[in-house]
Amino acid sequence: MKHQLKTEGKFTYLEVGEGTPIVILHGLMGGLSNFDAVTDHFSESGYKIVIPELPLYSMPLIKTGVKTFAKYLNDFIVMKGFKEVILLGNSLGGHIALYHTKLYPDVMKALVITGSSGLYESAMGESYPKRGDYEYIKKKAEDVFYDPAVATKEIVDEVYETVNDRNKLIKTLAIAKSAIRHNMAQDLPHMKTSTCIIWGRNDNVTPPEVAEDFNKLLPDSDLFWIDKCGHAAMMERPEEFNEILSGWLKDRNI
Repeated sequence: MKHQLKTEGKFTYLEVGEGTPIVILHGLMGGLSNFDAVTDHFSESGYKIVIPELPLYSMPLIKTGVKTFAKYLNDFIVMKGFKEVILLGNSLGGHIALYHTKLYPDVMKALVITGSSGLYESAMGESYPKRGDYEYIKKKAEDVFYDPAVATKEIVDEVYETVNDRNKLIKTLAIAKSAIRHNMAQDLPHMKTSTCIIWGRNDNVTPPEVAEDFNKLLPDSDLFWIDKCGHAAMMERPEEFNEILSGWLKDRNI
C-alpha cells in the first residue's frame, strides 16, 4: 500500500486526486492494494479516488452482510459530503455497490462492476474453505486468476491467515450466505444507473455468462471483455481495465 490511509470517525480510507469521486469497493479476500493501478491512473485523470476499508470482520455477526455494508457505504458517502459518486466494485465489492445503487439511486452517477457477485450463488466459493491446508488455499487463490503467478505468496498468506482465524472464518461464511440471500435478479431491471461491466473472459469464480446476465437485466449497461483474464481484471490486466473504463467514462461524458 503506497498511499497513506486516513481515519475519520469509524471510517478508514484511502483518498487521492481531485475531481468526481470514484469510490472503490474491495472484495472479500481483496485488499485496497488490488486497485493500485486504478488509483494511480484515475487520480491523475481528473477523478478523486476513495477506497474505504469495509468492516468485513468487525461488525456483529448478526449484522454481517451485504445490506449492512451498503448502508455503511452510504454513511461514508454522507460523511464525505459527496453529492454524486461513481461506484466501482470487484467480487463482493460489486455486490455491495449494486445493493447500494438499489437503496440510494440518487447519489449514483455511475456504476462499474467487475467479477461481481449478486447473481451467481457460488461466487463466494463453493466449499468455503478448508482450514489449515496451505496447498489447497494456494490452489484456490491461483484459480482466481488466468495466470496463477498473479497469486503471489503475499496474497496466498493473507487468505490462509483469514481462513485460519476462527472469527474471520465465521464472518466469511456469514457474508457468503448473505450474498446468496441478496440475489439481485429481481432488482436489476429497475436500476437505471449507467453501468459499465468489465469482465475477464476466463473468470472461474463468476463465469462469463454471469456478466451476460447482468448486461441483459440492467436497463443501461455496456459489457466489455478482457481476454486471458480471470476474476480480478483490475489486478491481472490493469492497463486494459483502465483503458476500457477511461473510454467508457469519456463516451458517457461522466
